[in-house]
Amino acid sequence: MDNINYHYSRIRRILILTLALNWTVAIAKIIYGVISRCASMTADGFHSLSDGTSNIIGLIGIHFACQPKDSDHPYGHKKYETFFSLGIAALLFLVCFNLFKEGVKRLFNPVIPQVDLNSFIIMLITMAINFWVMRYEYNKGVMLKSDILTLDSMHTKADIFTSLSVIIALVAIKLKLAYRVIDPAVTIMISLFIAKSAYEVAKHSSAILCDSAAILDVKKIVDIVLGVRGVNTCHKIRTRGRPDDIHVDLHVQVNPDMHIDNAHKISSAIEEAIKSRIPCVTDVVVHMEPKEK
Repeated sequence: MDNINYHYSRIRRILILTLALNWTVAIAKIIYGVISRCASMTADGFHSLSDGTSNIIGLIGIHFACQPKDSDHPYGHKKYETFFSLGIAALLFLVCFNLFKEGVKRLFNPVIPQVDLNSFIIMLITMAINFWVMRYEYNKGVMLKSDILTLDSMHTKADIFTSLSVIIALVAIKLKLAYRVIDPAVTIMISLFIAKSAYEVAKHSSAILCDSAAILDVKKIVDIVLGVRGVNTCHKIRTRGRPDDIHVDLHVQVNPDMHIDNAHKISSAIEEAIKSRIPCVTDVVVHMEPKEK
């Protein structure tokens, strides 16, 4: 198994594990939310269900991203992972709209939910599972430099906050503190949490797909290049790509009397220096220019 397939097989196993946990959590919340007529718990369950669905989208994206380079994709297929993360954002916006609509409907047509000890037990257990999933997925996402994992962990993080909101609502309902308003209000608040998560996912993914600068601190690159013997100046630095697949192109000026063989050696030295000092860089294009006399 080559490095790319091994890398994505690890991401795939993590997604499958989190998918199983997310859907276990979702089913528990939805079933008990429907039984107890608690709209906020049911809404939180559908939020968890969307977590699982985003895992499936991630698995599809990973399938395409791990394909080797070919004549039609000389830079590889890694951006498919980023592209499919936009599908996660679209799914989140859809869930947000439906929950917001249900919350508004419940405000004008209130339903008295049934809250008991089981309600609190289910929410606390599922929130603990979500917290573990969030930390596990985020740490693995950072380690493997995976958009799908890190963005999906953000989704799960929002799920933790919404679950906490549901617990607060359950307490208010149990104490009969404006329960006709609290439950739908929390449902609406959950929908806004989901909208925020969707916006963050879409913003991050679109920035990569639109070739926003991948390295903002270009001074680091300048310092590396100027450290190569024979380079006089460095300018016009551009970077793009995913966090684990950054492409750099730049212009350097050298002595105009330099032989092309030496210029080529300097170019190779620059590429090697950048890749060794910034491991996420996978491609460097150096434009050689004669220094103006």
